Amino acid sequence: MDEKLIQRLESAVSRLESLSAGFQPSASPASTGDDVVRDPSVVAFADLIDQYVARFSRAAEVIGGPVLDVSKLVQEAFNVQKGLLIELKQTQVPCSVGYLSIQLLVKRNSEAIARAIRGLPPRKKPDLAGLGSFLKPLNEVITKAGKLTEGRRSDFFNHLKAAADSLSALAWIAYTGKDCGMSMPIAHVEESWQMAEFYCNKVLVEYRNKDPNHVEWAKALKEMYLPGLRDYVKSFHPLGPVWSPKGKVYAPSKAAPAAPAAPPPPSASLFSSQSSQASSSKPKEGMSAVFQQISEGNVTSGLRKVTADMKTKNRADRTGVVGTIEKESHATSRVPSKAGPPKFELEMGRKWVVENQIEKKDLVIGDCDAKQSVYVYGCKNSVLQIPGKVNNITIDKCTKMGVVFKDVVAAFEIVNSSGVEVQCQGAAPTILVDNTSGCQLYLSKDSLQTSITTAKSSEINVLVPSAETDGDWVEHSLPQQYIHVFKDGHFETTPASHSGG
Repeated sequence: MDEKLIQRLESAVSRLESLSAGFQPSASPASTGDDVVRDPSVVAFADLIDQYVARFSRAAEVIGGPVLDVSKLVQEAFNVQKGLLIELKQTQVPCSVGYLSIQLLVKRNSEAIARAIRGLPPRKKPDLAGLGSFLKPLNEVITKAGKLTEGRRSDFFNHLKAAADSLSALAWIAYTGKDCGMSMPIAHVEESWQMAEFYCNKVLVEYRNKDPNHVEWAKALKEMYLPGLRDYVKSFHPLGPVWSPKGKVYAPSKAAPAAPAAPPPPSASLFSSQSSQASSSKPKEGMSAVFQQISEGNVTSGLRKVTADMKTKNRADRTGVVGTIEKESHATSRVPSKAGPPKFELEMGRKWVVENQIEKKDLVIGDCDAKQSVYVYGCKNSVLQIPGKVNNITIDKCTKMGVVFKDVVAAFEIVNSSGVEVQCQGAAPTILVDNTSGCQLYLSKDSLQTSITTAKSSEINVLVPSAETDGDWVEHSLPQQYIHVFKDGHFETTPASHSGG
């Protein structure tokens, strides 16, 4: 009976090892390069590139310009990940799934298990420095894409932002276990796309009635991740990347320091090679040391004693009178950096640019048409009037700015601003508010059907005409706090309501 139990335990351990390493027990100990390329997971990812990434690249080539530049980086990132998947099949960084399962069996019958796994090699924890070096090529491409979104906003900012933000989904390959600070691979891909979807939707709204090529680009970008990458990860790596059990141990080059992990950066536990026990034995620094001293009652042990000559009232160099030079230096340090030159002009007959207007209450764009757009940047304490119909209006990095407009064809956007007041006298199908604090929206009767989208914003109030009294406004505050409840297999989100008792 004892021998049969040992045989069963040996079989169970073998199956768990195979599951954690992603190979069958009868597989050969080492794989050749041709075998790796023909591996089902590598072939499936190549198919994903041929189907989804190729469609995305074709749409970008039609548009050209900055959109093509960022799209090439997206294609490069997917090709880099394909290379990592191939290398992953030849690299030994053990997963923890089988190890944890074996631990559960050990608790049930530790003596029999010890005899059953006596001949197995010890399992290693992932080499975290080597993992950072392994992910370095992917991290470099994601960084290059992020740099394209920096600086002054271009006409294709939403394209650049959507593509660059979406690349964080490829960091699923950095998942090493539930304690690494990341969501599991499938959830990580979905969450990363949610960050990019906000800007992808902006592209769809702006070009849905203007240029089908941009619409095709945005749809191809989304389908590349949902369902493309998500379904791939779900089929082949739902619990994380599957490393080779017999391959080489990946380690960083001694000539160069290890690179950081691919963004978004996980918590420190993912790339911290020191155990919690070792870190607790080190002397604490900063606020940790303060709290430790408080708990030990040694708060004043390291303080210097103040003698009489050190007191301010007894020091000759302190007269109590603030010097003029010192006062001027403090005032100068609070002066913000000088803005660029004011700008108010029509560029290439299609885009009105209003920049760095300070204390201007009489700005008017009178000669405009439905094919033109308006971009307002860096204005402060000013008022802009747009009596005609334009395609879209964007307010970016403005403070205490007022805008009165008639009609927009696509959307009215407010981003990175504060204290903005907007009045729509005609119709606006969409209003987008992103990263803005303090916004008053006045809607006319013709614009009550508008769709308002908000993200990372606060203090947004919408005023609509009263149905009972002519000339009066009824104010509605848009919620900025939400309650998320897990129910029937999914989360239900409702605005938080506050009422006095």
